[in-house]
Amino acid sequence: MAPTKPSLKRKASVVEANHADHPQSDDEFGDGLLEGVLEDESDDEESEVEDDDNDIEGDTLDADDDDELDSDDIPTDDEELGKKQLTNGAESDEEDVGPHYKIETDANGGTRYVYDEVDPVYDSDDTDAQEPVNTIGNIPLSFYDSYPHIGYDINGKKIMRPATGEALDALLDSIEVPKGWTGLTDPATGKPLNLSQDELELLRRVQMNEVPEEGYDPYPDTVEWFTSFEETMPLSAAPEPKRRFLPSKHEAKRIMKLVKAIREGRILPYKPPEERQREEEEEEEIHYDLWADETPRPPNVMHIPAPKLAPPGYDLSYNPPPEYLPTEDEKKAWEETEPEEREKEYLPQKYDSLRKTPAYDQFVKERFERCLDLYLAPRIRKNKLNIDPASLLPKLPRPEELRPFPTIASIEYAGHEGRVRSVAIDPSGQWLASGGDDGTVRVWGLADGKQQWKVKLSSEDPVDVVRWRPGQETSIISAAVAEDIFFMIPSFGNPELEQTSRDILDAGFGYATNGKQLTTANGAARKDPPAKWTRPGARLEDEGVLLKATVRSPIKSINWHRRGDFFCTVSPSGQRSSVAIHTLSKHLTQIPFRKLPGLAQTASFHPSRPLFFVATQRSIRCYDLQKQELVKTLQPGARWISSFDVHPGGDNLVVGSYDRRLLWHDLEMSNRPYKTMRFHPQAIRAVKFHRTHPLFADCSDDGTLQIFHSKVVSDLMEGPTIVPVKMLKGHKVVNRLGVTDIDWHPQHPWCRVASIAKKTKNTDILVVCNTIQRNDDVSVAQPPLTTEVAAFSHVVEFYGLYKEGMPSQASKDHARFYGSQKDHALLKGTSNGMNQAGTNRDAKETDYRASKPDARMP
Repeated sequence: MAPTKPSLKRKASVVEANHADHPQSDDEFGDGLLEGVLEDESDDEESEVEDDDNDIEGDTLDADDDDELDSDDIPTDDEELGKKQLTNGAESDEEDVGPHYKIETDANGGTRYVYDEVDPVYDSDDTDAQEPVNTIGNIPLSFYDSYPHIGYDINGKKIMRPATGEALDALLDSIEVPKGWTGLTDPATGKPLNLSQDELELLRRVQMNEVPEEGYDPYPDTVEWFTSFEETMPLSAAPEPKRRFLPSKHEAKRIMKLVKAIREGRILPYKPPEERQREEEEEEEIHYDLWADETPRPPNVMHIPAPKLAPPGYDLSYNPPPEYLPTEDEKKAWEETEPEEREKEYLPQKYDSLRKTPAYDQFVKERFERCLDLYLAPRIRKNKLNIDPASLLPKLPRPEELRPFPTIASIEYAGHEGRVRSVAIDPSGQWLASGGDDGTVRVWGLADGKQQWKVKLSSEDPVDVVRWRPGQETSIISAAVAEDIFFMIPSFGNPELEQTSRDILDAGFGYATNGKQLTTANGAARKDPPAKWTRPGARLEDEGVLLKATVRSPIKSINWHRRGDFFCTVSPSGQRSSVAIHTLSKHLTQIPFRKLPGLAQTASFHPSRPLFFVATQRSIRCYDLQKQELVKTLQPGARWISSFDVHPGGDNLVVGSYDRRLLWHDLEMSNRPYKTMRFHPQAIRAVKFHRTHPLFADCSDDGTLQIFHSKVVSDLMEGPTIVPVKMLKGHKVVNRLGVTDIDWHPQHPWCRVASIAKKTKNTDILVVCNTIQRNDDVSVAQPPLTTEVAAFSHVVEFYGLYKEGMPSQASKDHARFYGSQKDHALLKGTSNGMNQAGTNRDAKETDYRASKPDARMP
């Protein structure tokens, strides 16, 4: 063993002595460990080479020690360098052949083996171990800026901060790029972050478009487990045995044995010994029934059971909701009230938990009062009125029993450029007239939806009202545009009908020429006539407009008398001349009222008697035209009346208002409404009775129609029965305006409405709801199918009918039919001059209707 430092003759400086001591320490050389290991080895067959090496090593060490002992001088740098090299050589040999542990003495004087750290190279056992990493976690390294280390490894040792190069070193690093250089720095260790050989190889493979995984063959040889030829015989053609599809009889026998044992009690479920012992002890105990000998007695006839206590409410909870807790004012008022006058005997309180809730201080008092009530207070049985709530409601029939009535939209008449303001159906039920904001009046075929006639009355003002003259002997349309009333005769190819209509319109010019001049009440000539009857002009006359009457104010309402010679107009802004009655045969206009209590909204004639109704904002006044006196004043109770209509029977009247109310008046009963209904969230624009069916409808700005069934009987002891049967939706609401007008077919239960377009177009269209539903027992004439209604045949094609003679695309754009085959036949039967179709088509529809009587488009 080498001598220690105190044996030297002369000591060097502290710094030099430390440098000299480092390569000669016992820990570094491990002489004792090496000698112990060599002495313990008992192998006599060691090679001579190892002996020679040991001898050389020992001689070298001894020589070094001798030189160090003999020399009195401080060793030079060359000598020191030689010693370091020799020492490094000895260490490398010891690492190769020496043990990887050290023997030390612990605190108790025992031997302790300290193993060297394992270098996790590829040949080591710990191949998964990584190099010492920084274990400080997700902590910014800026916390260690004032320390020489940057963290700690897995063993708790400090990781020293790596030396940082200067600008020259950075320049050299950028010029001489080492292998795997990325230019990045590991934030955890502060060392350069380079790529490993495997990562470089992976990048090279990806760059060369090769398979990243080494040794992977993307195109392996195909292993033909089965041949590509269809064999005659299968690989295994053995059929499945029958036992695989049948339950096992042996298992069934065993199961039945177990079931029988369980039922007989021979097999009991498992119970813990403690529970089984407790049950056995309970069975041994004898229990006596104290009331076994008591004979039951029937309760006394006068016995009344005591009422039960009311269950506690939320206010009795230890943690009631905030709304049950009294405020300071409520507490003060409760405390100031006398105990007998208090509504409750307690105040709700809130506690954090149930264990903090104190005892109820009113418990004894409440139980005492309960006992007093049971003992002293007599109990009386009160007979309650067992009335069925359903019996209080009127017995209305089911809507299905009240058919026919409109149910869905069937046809859309497109063509107006703007909002459609008014619609009207002619008395024959074949044609439909409409007027809108574009200043045009259009006539449509009711069945096919085609536009038959059109005239433009104004380029600036809209057509507010369109009405047909009553009677099927003529075809005259009256339309109001601002202050003008136009009378027109549409051309339908019937010369006789057109000539009769022209004669009625031209008859008034002769009367105006030969008749007397209008005078006032004093006999003086009237300077300003209430209306001026003239020809509309050459252009309009060529298009079918033959007469024009001009009044003083814009007209908003036109209603004809049942005979077709009189009609009334209403101009709300006309003040004294707001209501006018016109005579068509004389071209005469009269102002019946000098003054009205309010602004006139609309007017109408009685369907059978000489009565005239005028509606102001809040009331409806009924006048007798023969006696020229006021008969009665109806008070609907609405804020602003929009429209009204008289029942065909003449004894009832329905009123619609802008304040969303629908009111039914019985003229024989009272001046107040018989029934008030509110079904719309927006204003009601129009109401209309059907002339032959017990139906009426209203339309509103919410885009909906409400269909009602109204049963009116002659028995004075029974009132009218009103049943809402259907609400029709789907109309578009623009600028808070929905459905503006409504009219009924004169014979069939079909209604037409004027509204905004249902589609996303800017133009408004006319929507018709004319699909009906009826019971099978109702007999309705069904004419044969015709070829005129080609616009509807595309729906029939959906059901597999009408394969021949399909219509063109142009005809499909005019109308759409969504009803059933029954409605289809009824609708087509209303057209005039339609030719009958072939018997083949009739047979197809008859067979289809018989197989699917209720078929309908989805």
